[in-house]
Amino acid sequence: MAMKWISVCAVALLCCLSDAQYMPQPPVYLRLPLPPSPPPPPKQHLRPATPPITYLPQQPQPQTPLRPKDPVKPIEVVQTCEVAEDYKLQCGLPGISASECEAINCCFDGRLCYYGKAVTLQCTKDAQFIVVVARDATQPSIDLESISLLGEGQGCTPVGITSAFAVYQFPFNACGTVMKEHPGVITYENRMISSYEVAIGRRGAITRDSQYELLVQCRYIGTSVEAVVIEVNLVPPPPPVAAPGPLRVELRLANGQCTGKGCVEEDVAYTSFYTDADYPVVKMLGDPVYVEVRILERTDPNLVLTLGRCWANCDPNPLSLPQWDLLVDGCPYKEDRYQTTLVPVGPSSGLLYPTHHRHFIFKMFTFVTVSAADPSNGGSAAASVTPLKEKV
Repeated sequence: MAMKWISVCAVALLCCLSDAQYMPQPPVYLRLPLPPSPPPPPKQHLRPATPPITYLPQQPQPQTPLRPKDPVKPIEVVQTCEVAEDYKLQCGLPGISASECEAINCCFDGRLCYYGKAVTLQCTKDAQFIVVVARDATQPSIDLESISLLGEGQGCTPVGITSAFAVYQFPFNACGTVMKEHPGVITYENRMISSYEVAIGRRGAITRDSQYELLVQCRYIGTSVEAVVIEVNLVPPPPPVAAPGPLRVELRLANGQCTGKGCVEEDVAYTSFYTDADYPVVKMLGDPVYVEVRILERTDPNLVLTLGRCWANCDPNPLSLPQWDLLVDGCPYKEDRYQTTLVPVGPSSGLLYPTHHRHFIFKMFTFVTVSAADPSNGGSAAASVTPLKEKV
């Protein structure tokens, strides 16, 4: 089984302080399948697959606005066994022991063997795939109803689905499964692909949904069964982004966190900020990004910072495309389904010159490319939208 994450471009944030006139065109929202692509050259590790193989997918590629060339910081892996009691799905036969549960890579709470927050593959000796997909196997969580197999037909949809898990069970001769023969080895292979929603605006297209392509393989060698795990390497961080301006104005990201009850995230977030040493900053799709724009080296209390248009792109050149508007004439971009939130900055903020600061929050996203539909493919939208690759 293999999980392929699509790497994407870094998001650079830019703001224009003038009141530029701009008439946005409403974006179009499409639900699109992830275009299939060949898997990267695999590093193959053969393991006995008599027990099922569980693989926690790699975190989606971090969206990192800005600078240095330090390696990507490792992302902490969530404990896969932390499943709420109401969402637990039984794994294996009833009454199995803790060691038997561990042998099939499932979780045990003292009385029940259950599936964790991962993707579990079982290759049965009667020639069937059994794949259990957890909603929280990705960050942000995957839409279980957006998953499809290579082929369609009876048995190619989940045999069971809850709010937390989807269970697929289908034979090797169904749902587009491909058989490959080698001397003494027979391999059966299929893919699980997620669709994702794309918002298409005047200057670019973005998505906030998780996207993945899962390759599942079962190998039969005589009477034994083996599974293949393909490892995907991380992509290096993006290049730095900088732009000059008529004033000394700084855009920075806040990182304050609530630690107690009754804490208001918006208030605490702007009590501390990332430094140069913290970059690249890891953000998941849909995570809130707390942004501050401030005037530097000015002490005039009558000076008021006013933002005109703020936008994001993925290139050091602020005029490069694609772009996505965050603020238009100082207001949230109305056509974005997840509108930017303006955070008031007043005397209670504790800042010496509150009018020199502007705060806003947007939901993390990634850009995708949009090209003309291929007539040979029936003009389908699925053939015309592709996630952008990260630039090295």
